[in-house]
Amino acid sequence: MSIEKVKAYFASIGEPERVIEFEQSTATSELAAQALGCEVGRIAKTISVFVDKKPVLILMSGDMKIDNKKFKAQFNCRPHMIPVDDVENLIGHAVGGVCPFAVNEGVPIYLDASLYRFDTVYPAAGNDKSTAHFKTAELERYVNSAGKVDVSKPK
Repeated sequence: MSIEKVKAYFASIGEPERVIEFEQSTATSELAAQALGCEVGRIAKTISVFVDKKPVLILMSGDMKIDNKKFKAQFNCRPHMIPVDDVENLIGHAVGGVCPFAVNEGVPIYLDASLYRFDTVYPAAGNDKSTAHFKTAELERYVNSAGKVDVSKPK
């Protein structure tokens, strides 16, 4: 299970308390916000896309979506979502639990500017009933970040 990989990752760095599990689903930004009792923007959703036919993850606020023009300016291509049936194999986590931790080797992870509006954010933690808690400023330490981007716009 993906959540076990994420828990093992956090245990290996001495921070097993990062993972928060719920009885209810946290598979969407809205459901995660409801479970946490916070605004949707604080949910750090992980978008799985192809860039030049290679899988890439973009972590952005839950109240945002990809801006095609900004994406093309950043990556020199149009965004193409990874098909649902291929996400787990290519990324290492199933849809609903895709997160920026314990992903398959070689998958770059970008942090979108939309996250930095908040002091605290909550990315998924490997399944559809979990999340993790981070101060936004510390997120880069835990995510093997390929860099910051600005590729989002409000929903």
